Amino acid sequence: MNSTILSTGIRILIPLFLLFSLFLLFRGHNAPGGGFVGGLVASIGFALYAINYGAERARRRFYLRPLKLIAWGLLIAVLSGIIPLIAGETFMTGLWYDEISIPLLGKPGTPILFDIGVYLLVAGTILGIIFSLWEE
Repeated sequence: MNSTILSTGIRILIPLFLLFSLFLLFRGHNAPGGGFVGGLVASIGFALYAINYGAERARRRFYLRPLKLIAWGLLIAVLSGIIPLIAGETFMTGLWYDEISIPLLGKPGTPILFDIGVYLLVAGTILGIIFSLWEE
């Protein structure tokens, strides 16, 4: 399609979508948001780029491999469930590291690790769907 208006807007929108998606991701374990919504918002920016320039150019430009995002997301999400097993708790029990408190984020723990896994998984799935539909 290669619209001049969309091309100009994409330069501003992609970083804004990514920042907003990270905001939703890290806000999600304490308030509405989280990995699912953050992954959807992140994939919107790349979808706009693919709509304007084509899926192949979007893959080359951002080094996006949806299957790798899905694999990393699943690995991180499963790891967040295995960590409590190693600590002697049940699978997917939330554990927090009380020694550190990160400003605006709170205490790091397995719930945010799970959200990061879901974020990558959702972003990879949506991008895979968008790229495969666009290439057809």
